[in-house]
Amino acid sequence: MNRNYQLGLLYLVHLLMSADGVVDENETQALNTIKNKEGISEDVFDEFKHTITSKKGREIYQTGIEYMNRCTDEEKLRAFVILYKMSEVDGRVHVKEVRLLLYCIKVSGIEFDDVVAKAAISSL
Repeated sequence: MNRNYQLGLLYLVHLLMSADGVVDENETQALNTIKNKEGISEDVFDEFKHTITSKKGREIYQTGIEYMNRCTDEEKLRAFVILYKMSEVDGRVHVKEVRLLLYCIKVSGIEFDDVVAKAAISSL
């Protein structure tokens, strides 16, 4: 996967994890699983961690969407399936997570039904 995809995914996962105000252990473990499954290098992950410390939520969102919009539709769909699955990982889906997910999908030009259908057959 390309760097834009990886960074966009990390930024949006970070926002989703913190949307309900609580980052639990399952979400942290899921982030590590995503990092490994998506082949995200330590360099890219360190860049992400360093950059988010100096950004506010809106800036993190804007940057994540900018990265996503440089991706193919296939990469976007893959990222949103991961985000969809990530929203369920802590055992509850918070309304802020749903709003974030729906808005990201809409501004990226991906169909929500496609995300749901692909999420039903994939694992995190």
